[in-house]
Amino acid sequence: MAAQSTPDVRVKLSPNASRVLEKRYLRRDDNGEIAETPDEMFRRVARAVAAVEKTYDPVADVEAIAEDFFQAMACLQFLPNSPTLLNAGAEHGQLASCFVLPVEDSVESTFEAVKHTAIIHKNGGGTGFNFSQVRPRLDRAGGRRGVAAGPVGLIDVIATAADYIRQGGVRRGCNSVVLNVDHPDILEFIKAKSDPDALTNFYISVAVTDSFMSRVDSGADYPLVNPRSGATVTFLNARQVFDRIVDQAWHTGDPGLIFLDRINRDNPTPHLGSIDMITGCGEQAMLPYESCPLGSINLARMLKSNGDTAVDYNKLSRLVDLGVRFLDDVIDASAYPVDVIERTTKTTRRIGLGVMGFADMLFQMGVPYNSGTAVKVVSEVMGFIQERAHRASRKLGFERGSFPAFEGSVYDVPGGGPIRNAACTTVAPTGTLSIIAGCSCGIEPLFSVAFVRHMLDGERLLDINPHFEAAARRAGVWTPDLARRLVRCNHLLEQADVPDSIKKVFVTAHDIAPEWHVKIQAAFQQNVDAAVSKTVNFSHSATREDIARVFLLAHRSGLKGITVYRDGSRDEQPQCTGELGLELVDTYFGSRPGLGDDGSTAKAI
Repeated sequence: MAAQSTPDVRVKLSPNASRVLEKRYLRRDDNGEIAETPDEMFRRVARAVAAVEKTYDPVADVEAIAEDFFQAMACLQFLPNSPTLLNAGAEHGQLASCFVLPVEDSVESTFEAVKHTAIIHKNGGGTGFNFSQVRPRLDRAGGRRGVAAGPVGLIDVIATAADYIRQGGVRRGCNSVVLNVDHPDILEFIKAKSDPDALTNFYISVAVTDSFMSRVDSGADYPLVNPRSGATVTFLNARQVFDRIVDQAWHTGDPGLIFLDRINRDNPTPHLGSIDMITGCGEQAMLPYESCPLGSINLARMLKSNGDTAVDYNKLSRLVDLGVRFLDDVIDASAYPVDVIERTTKTTRRIGLGVMGFADMLFQMGVPYNSGTAVKVVSEVMGFIQERAHRASRKLGFERGSFPAFEGSVYDVPGGGPIRNAACTTVAPTGTLSIIAGCSCGIEPLFSVAFVRHMLDGERLLDINPHFEAAARRAGVWTPDLARRLVRCNHLLEQADVPDSIKKVFVTAHDIAPEWHVKIQAAFQQNVDAAVSKTVNFSHSATREDIARVFLLAHRSGLKGITVYRDGSRDEQPQCTGELGLELVDTYFGSRPGLGDDGSTAKAI
């Protein structure tokens, strides 16, 4: 891969991005002082990942490849997942972020999972589990008098252990646990997060089948099966169980739903087994012991303007090619917590190239999120990324060989040719990465055009969308008073001084009908190998019936999973508005006299 002619750049970050890097990513010396700059961090990552190229081509121009990698990161056009930024270049550096661990029905398996979870979280990764093989609570265990704690008890064990570990030393580990809907403890599992202070580092999801969803529609019963004995222990009404799930999701946002049959229709290696585990935020469904490196292209920087703003497909194609190569190199550059994870990961060589900054891209194109035009943009852009990613993986397959499990995979067809990676694309949440990149999160709409973000250790960051600020300036309505009103109430539509043309384009999460959230997610999912991490936002006044309709629509629309959140259903939210933002607004405007300069759009206190 030849170096592009991109001129040398120095990393230009917003104050919020700089603050996040200082607190979470930049290396420190033995005294706890910051020991590298953002520029040095990206160069460290680029060189460590590019060094793998010599494995496949002894005469590879590693410096040129590393420069390409650096330029993409320094220009904030592409960023890898957090563990790669944290650990690349370190001895025994774990670079993947997504891991899934099997848990069998034994004490030995349980505590192996606890040990592996601690190691993975220590190095910055997140873990996913399916506890459906664990015998139900009060079932026979350990002799005549022993009784089992069941899956929910096991969640408590792993959650307690994970609470002691911060991912990469900077945050608590993220976990996802799934339970199949036919497990005898399903009703207890649905209520596992009723206490808002319980399991705060766990996302829980109920895994359902097409058969179960059909019985929801018809109101039929279905069997609960003891995984230890295989015996049917009782029957429940599918509609009543579904209503329990809906009610709990209305209260707390958990559980979500995972659609197992849909996931396995896209399983690229069915000869290795079915898939029933997902990662922490739902973007990757994987086989036992698989891991996956992630990276995201910043769509907000994939545009060009010749009168109209449009997607720069030449630039996008270069970034897709680079992202696939980078992530394939990461698989070899990474250290692994246990040998079985390394073997399984290198057997399928699954990578997860995704996107962030989607809402910002739409803002610049003048396209409302809740529109048929936005769905068309998704289909075109993600369809292009998907096709180009597979083309890049096939090119690597010719250069380096197909993934070892190719024979028997969905690619093993007459005339199919080699392909390097069993899966290439995903859509991750990019919560922290999007702050670094200065763009909107993943494929989510904005929470608000101006809000206060709650960060690690209670720090508060003011986030004002730069595209909204620019539009408001052009319209002559950008004032401190408008910013205060937006931070206080989070309702752009209620601001009489803001032109309707701006309100239409800068639509935010709670002003978008839930059905549009699902339509956008479904449009992405049609062109993604793995899954799509997204939350369907509801206003506080949403009803249980509203959530039920979205769950049913998600299944009909071909989603692999669905997560909802009703505003205010938890006491502490990562993004919020209100009085605490007013001081930040005053600080922000006080640092920018005259309101005419082109300075940063973020401040922290």
